[in-house]
Amino acid sequence: QAPMLHCGERVGVGDGAPAVDVAVDPVEGTNLLAKGLPNAISAIAIAPRGSLWRSRASYYMDKLVVGPEAAGRVHLDAPVRDNLAAVAEARGVAIGDLLVVILDRPRNEDKITAVRAAGSRVRLISDGDVAPALMTAMPEAPVDVVMGIGGTPEGVLTACALTGLGGEIQGRLAPQSDAERTAIELEGTPLDAVLTMADLVRDPDTYFSATGITTGDLLHGVKRNGTGRVTNSVVCSGRSGRWQVIRSRHPD
Repeated sequence: QAPMLHCGERVGVGDGAPAVDVAVDPVEGTNLLAKGLPNAISAIAIAPRGSLWRSRASYYMDKLVVGPEAAGRVHLDAPVRDNLAAVAEARGVAIGDLLVVILDRPRNEDKITAVRAAGSRVRLISDGDVAPALMTAMPEAPVDVVMGIGGTPEGVLTACALTGLGGEIQGRLAPQSDAERTAIELEGTPLDAVLTMADLVRDPDTYFSATGITTGDLLHGVKRNGTGRVTNSVVCSGRSGRWQVIRSRHPD
């Protein structure tokens, strides 16, 4: 029951600083953190005011995420096998060598079955699809594809990150209740539309940061020493396309 910024909430003092959109997930992978499991992160992205896609009514999105080599070669509406074959060709590996991350939910069972039928490896995760989405764009990271229905805000965060890291995300709203579907329709967002990177982030002048909370494949988690804490973050700029991992010390 962690409180969070609601969509459209205004923050700041309005003293002439640049106006920006903010997307934030203070604990991405709440259950992972609560259980001491890997890959819980804290993530935030900013972009010029009015450039981040938003919906007050949609909580779930069907997503397809690939790294830079496969960007432009896949499509959310294509058969799973075709998309995996395209990623394998782009990365110069066999389809059986691909690792596909999918949230372990009944709503994703069809995709899980299709990936296994295609011969690719599946890693099922209980929570937190932003960290593996970032790994599709990181050199030597183990993840090749992320797919399936997850959170809509996490899709926007991923799009901001991939603007700087490279790679691609496509998404379609996937309401999980009649009430959510009705709210989306009243809002005027087409349920059959495929949202592209350009839809989710309309200005490439983005900044993204993710800090590890629990140690995972992407980042080391928070470590305590005798004088304070040490954190590791990946930060990237959409405008420059540059990214780096920063290790910081925080004295008590």
